[in-house]
Amino acid sequence: MSTNYDPDKYVRGEMDISDQRAAFEGFMRWAVRVTILSIVVCLFLLIFRT
Repeated sequence: MSTNYDPDKYVRGEMDISDQRAAFEGFMRWAVRVTILSIVVCLFLLIFRT
């Protein structure tokens, strides 16, 4: 067992995933922006037939 174990701070079966949630939200925000930009570019190419 680790010497850094603090039974008052760590509860078995529970984990703080707030950092993972924040990273996933940032990734999804980035993915939505890229998708919207791609659609706009495709519409531009469709309208002006380039």
